[in-house]
Amino acid sequence: MKPPPFDYHCPETLDEALALLAEHGEGAKVLAGGQSLVPMLNLRALHPAVLIDINRLPGLDHVSLEDGRLRIGALARHRAVLESAAVREASPLMAEAYPYVSHGPIRNRGTLCGNLCHNDPASEMPAVVLASDAEMVLQSASGTRSVGAGDFFTGMLSTAARADELLVEVRMPQAPAGQGAGFHEVSPRKGDFAYVAAGATMTLDGGTCSGVRIVCAGVGDGPHRARAAEDALEGAAPGEDAFRQAAEAATEGLDPGEDFHADADYRRDLVCSLTRRALADAASRCH
Repeated sequence: MKPPPFDYHCPETLDEALALLAEHGEGAKVLAGGQSLVPMLNLRALHPAVLIDINRLPGLDHVSLEDGRLRIGALARHRAVLESAAVREASPLMAEAYPYVSHGPIRNRGTLCGNLCHNDPASEMPAVVLASDAEMVLQSASGTRSVGAGDFFTGMLSTAARADELLVEVRMPQAPAGQGAGFHEVSPRKGDFAYVAAGATMTLDGGTCSGVRIVCAGVGDGPHRARAAEDALEGAAPGEDAFRQAAEAATEGLDPGEDFHADADYRRDLVCSLTRRALADAASRCH
């Protein structure tokens, strides 16, 4: 398998990269880790006229906690995020989910921002940033704007980023004190994309569940937030019955796709069981 022909550019400044995006628009693709892009090129699922390699751009590989916000740059590799003390402090859910992300060699090259822009429906990180009220910082030659995670993921392998924009940073508010998180998935092999994944966060306020967030992957065209399940658990005392009711609510209205891995009924069953486990873990980790 060989990619289609394309012109290759390797800018050394962000301004150069943005100028190339402005010039080539829909005809350009950005190369960071390339762990999704290169296979799609080799399969000829993509036919860009121009490939813009951003790996030489300075200052975009940061993972830091500043003024109550976790900031992750466009060139921060999965490995760096997985091993970051700032991530463990600021985002219990991301810390719980990251061990499920891909395999070692891919973690060494792939990037969080590239993963989010690819928006594979079975990917873990879009669900994590959706639960975390993350903001996507998009920059173009004409300016910078921020898009909330709830508006960023627009459909299968698509996002709200314009063709002339680069996702330069993801910003997430630091999780509230005492928050617990849980994340579970079922996949063909450890590190593969999930049939279904489910994550949950909460705090305990006076012995009841507060600030509940429940998200799923693998059940639609992108990450899914289970608001009915959140409402069912908010203000309830944590326990097996409450978690079961919330997990059942998480399946309401779901119409997951089918493939040779799993049919819709199996995926709904996985949502229920994995959500229940994630909630139990989250409650046990509240402090």
